[in-house]
Amino acid sequence: MSSVIYLADERPAAVTPPRDGEPVRDRRARPLRDLRISVTDRCNFRCTYCMPREVFDANYRFMPHAALLSFEEITRAARIFVRLGIEKIRLTGGEPLLRKDVDKLIAMLADLRTPQGQALDLTLTTNASLLARKAEALKAAGLARVTVSLDALDPARFARLADSNYTPDDVLRGIDAAARAGLPVKVNMVVRRGVNDDEILPMARRFRHSGHVLRFIEYMDVGNSNGWNVAEVLPSDELLARLNQHFELIAVDDAPMGRVAERWRYADGAGEIGVISSVTHAFCGGCTRARLSPEGQLFLCLFASRGHDVRGLLRNLDDDEAVAAAVAGIWSARQDNYSERRGQATAEREKIEMSYIGG
Repeated sequence: MSSVIYLADERPAAVTPPRDGEPVRDRRARPLRDLRISVTDRCNFRCTYCMPREVFDANYRFMPHAALLSFEEITRAARIFVRLGIEKIRLTGGEPLLRKDVDKLIAMLADLRTPQGQALDLTLTTNASLLARKAEALKAAGLARVTVSLDALDPARFARLADSNYTPDDVLRGIDAAARAGLPVKVNMVVRRGVNDDEILPMARRFRHSGHVLRFIEYMDVGNSNGWNVAEVLPSDELLARLNQHFELIAVDDAPMGRVAERWRYADGAGEIGVISSVTHAFCGGCTRARLSPEGQLFLCLFASRGHDVRGLLRNLDDDEAVAAAVAGIWSARQDNYSERRGQATAEREKIEMSYIGG
């Protein structure tokens, strides 16, 4: 196996976009299906694995509002990406609900249709601190569902991990408000051995029979500021073994292309969980995701070192077809497979921060 690590460093030429709704494919034949749009780099939490306060302190300079893509630019970019095969858009941050009037952006994106005339799967990831007051507006604007980050139910542990003035009850109120508004909810828990792995069982019990899908995420080496230590990675196989001591789980089959989480259902009908195993069971071969940063840089991998200037394309080219050809060229040159190559060489490489590009 080659030791080369591909991290979106190519400078590809424009190519003719595919016709008839066929997605553009990269060098590993992975289609472009999912676009994650970070609408702000700001957040009101300081989670230790994402925005540790010793780095993101009061002196840290976030992007000024003027530097961000406008809602019109985001919508135009999304329309072009849909032309190239995008079926799902996820709004991220930072904390996306901190972006003023984000429900207006959602309404603009909700009007987009695939070449086959289908509505997009329009989703949002949030820490839920503001969700209770905004859930109804988000649903009315056209949001399809929401993913909530929650790493502990114990208030003291939550306070240490999130490093904010909010509590687990605030997050749970947001989840309840989303459900009342008609938004399906997934709950993401980043698991760290010796830090919050004793919360696995309480979290599973809390969300059994709730109708919400709880997903356990292996602690990843995203960015350069979170002090990642492989010793804190709890492999998903071990996590599942722990859960199987208390609940019988049955695997749910899914097509590997585009799949992030391996799905399991409770044998007693209490619902479903997922495990996201980027460290121990890399899913690069099925990765169909591109990421657009708040100021319009396109990243082809969560662990990339640099992006491609889509904002420049949007502002310098009036012709959507020309922008589509340039983006198709970027994706067609893609070979990114960081998690398959993870090791000492990758650990020492500069990477974008998750708070900037979203998960």
